[in-house]
Amino acid sequence: MSEQQKMITKFIHEGCRIELRALEKSKTLGADAPLRVYSTKIYEILTDDTMEVLMPMEHGKLILLPVDQEFDAVIYGQTNLYQCTIRVADRYKSNNVYILLLEIISNLRKYQRREYFRFNCVLEMGARPLEEAELEATRNRGMPVILSNASLKRSVIVDISGGGLRFISGERFEKGIFVLCSFHLIINGTKKKYDTAGKILAVKEMDNRKGTYEHRVQFYYIENEVREEIIRYIFEEERKSRRK
Repeated sequence: MSEQQKMITKFIHEGCRIELRALEKSKTLGADAPLRVYSTKIYEILTDDTMEVLMPMEHGKLILLPVDQEFDAVIYGQTNLYQCTIRVADRYKSNNVYILLLEIISNLRKYQRREYFRFNCVLEMGARPLEEAELEATRNRGMPVILSNASLKRSVIVDISGGGLRFISGERFEKGIFVLCSFHLIINGTKKKYDTAGKILAVKEMDNRKGTYEHRVQFYYIENEVREEIIRYIFEEERKSRRK
């Protein structure tokens, strides 16, 4: 195994989920076909710039992605997302497994999209606006600073990502304010408490539940270690769901 291949396998490995988004319309799939995302997983890493992935399927049918077409690839590593541009070099059947041979034609880099992968869930959470002194201290330190014992409003997280979360509550939090979000996650079998600070990007009253409000929050002041643990939690929960 080459040094470059060893570097790649530090971040991604066989079994990792990979999403492929076409960079241009495919003549094979039709000019009117939308630029869809195809989800599959890595079968084997062959060299520093080639890998085999399982041919994606939809409704029980194989999707024959065209040879020579280029795709934007997002790979779900152990704790982070990685991005690169790939080319479909070949497609074939090996040991009764239908394979796409992908050639990596750009550097593998950490994926910096803001919202990451959103995981649907139901998690208890407490929320309240950050007080002025807390917000100033939080900005200075770049992480949540709790100075008040003000009560938290009972809320429920309905999806979460490394970039933020969405929650519902009987309390309406105004758009644009910064809030403290306090919740627990199971990390490596242990329940751990997280206090995160974020900005309310959007709020709306739910159509079917008057007096209940849905809020979308972007994390603003969060430590990298906390963000990576949230991403790790999401990946682990997703793996559990797939196994079930």
